[in-house]
Amino acid sequence: MTARRVTKQSIRAKGGAAALAVFALAFAFPAAAASDARPKSAPVSRPSYVTQAPIVMLKDLDSGTILFSRGTEKRFAPASMAKVMTAYVVLDLIKKGELARDRQLTVSEATWKKWSGRNGGSTMFLSPNEKVSVDDLLKGLITVSGNDAAAVLAIGIDGSEEAFVKRMNAVASKIGMSSSRFGTPSGWPDGGVTKVSAADLVTLADRLISDHPGGYARYFSIPKLQHGKSPEGKPIVQPNRNPILGRFEGADGLKTGHTAEAGYCFLGSAKRNGRRLVMVVAGMGSEKARREEAVRLMEWGFASGNVPAIAQTAPKGGTAAARR
Repeated sequence: MTARRVTKQSIRAKGGAAALAVFALAFAFPAAAASDARPKSAPVSRPSYVTQAPIVMLKDLDSGTILFSRGTEKRFAPASMAKVMTAYVVLDLIKKGELARDRQLTVSEATWKKWSGRNGGSTMFLSPNEKVSVDDLLKGLITVSGNDAAAVLAIGIDGSEEAFVKRMNAVASKIGMSSSRFGTPSGWPDGGVTKVSAADLVTLADRLISDHPGGYARYFSIPKLQHGKSPEGKPIVQPNRNPILGRFEGADGLKTGHTAEAGYCFLGSAKRNGRRLVMVVAGMGSEKARREEAVRLMEWGFASGNVPAIAQTAPKGGTAAARR
């Protein structure tokens, strides 16, 4: 009886000690105990982006995250967005010391005739035999999308637009634009030769901003350009074609594009609080639709942070998942 009694008392004592130990651990580490007791909560979801734009891409350059992706590998005509490639080539030559910003290039009669009429598209209103600096031509190329500026730069640097285009394609391949090919320095319709992908355009913007930060800051956010004179002798002032510049906080580039084949397109970038996003929208039906889509996409991108979101499309288009 005594032995049994001792054994039971020992068991009770050990059990009490164990209970006290468990209680002490729970008191010392309440979070661990709470997490075991409660089910883990689901991650916070971000609102998805809904669009009917056929080609859209939004990338956070700092983290490398693709926030939204739809039709990004599809090849399409970039229209004047091709001028960003022309600008990259010129800035690269300047950086290497092979071209000076103050070098004067002459506008030939042939170039003036080709691009000065109504059928010549966007122009910075260069005059025949006018001498213009590389610096001013870059301003006209980007700010007002001058086709005449693109041609004068190409011919002045390589002797012909065809020779300059070869340089463009070589540089594009070198920086990783594997789905793109250029047929003109301006993006003017060329029978389907010039084709790019949204993914390649984002690569181009990324490389231009990182390889030529000074050139990017100098040329891509000029609000307006004054060059040339009207028939009445008044100075010609044209606003920047960028649809979000001055309308969206932090917007500072890059380039619009529009032809009947390409629709209304835009390669854009903005920086807020040290964070930079680059976007592409292509195939929009109007200038207004392009502008509204660009602003809405940027607003969504900065609000959503770096969390990859599921890309949703309005009923007519199906869905596409965002990817890293």
